[in-house]
Amino acid sequence: MFNTAYEVGGPACAVKTVEQISGVRMDHYLEVDFTGFKQLVDELGGVDITTTEAISDSASHLDLPPGTHTLSGEQALGLVRTRKAVGNGSDLGRIQLQQAFVKALIRQVENVGVLSDPKKLYDLADTATKAITPDSDLDSVQELIGFANGLKGLDADDVRMITLPVEYDERDPNRVVPLEKQSEQVWAALRADLPIPASATEGTADGQAADIVE
Repeated sequence: MFNTAYEVGGPACAVKTVEQISGVRMDHYLEVDFTGFKQLVDELGGVDITTTEAISDSASHLDLPPGTHTLSGEQALGLVRTRKAVGNGSDLGRIQLQQAFVKALIRQVENVGVLSDPKKLYDLADTATKAITPDSDLDSVQELIGFANGLKGLDADDVRMITLPVEYDERDPNRVVPLEKQSEQVWAALRADLPIPASATEGTADGQAADIVE
């Protein structure tokens, strides 16, 4: 499991685990802890999301009625951590919430003009140097700005989120195992820089939370 790889060997071990499974070279990584995550969201002025149903989770201190919200860093952290309050209560549902939040985050970066305003970009990069732990090639303001400039022109509508095709483990329903044929379709498409075929996600386990956050 990725979290076990991280616990044993830190981010370098987690990166190697992804590379070994996927056959895809990982050039960079960014490690964000809870405090850093909240700081980055607050630096952006919050992130706008729309919930299609209520999300109430006392464990993550989150209480959102249906509708549009501008989440503070604290609320955003609650959203990406909640699990039992959405979908079927599984980690797969939490992943779907996190994917929806990342798309909302991309939209927020576009809306506030971070990538087109040098001062806003510098301020965000300056905050990021204190809020994240990157690899050695991204550990300065200027290197982060250069990395961000490479994302100019990326629109949230151009980003497709996918979870590795899995099924619940027959020996332990709290664990999942990859569907090998469909998973290889995903990795092959990524290695070739091609769209992931729809057949790759057919019959995969689902957290049933994909449409709760927009």
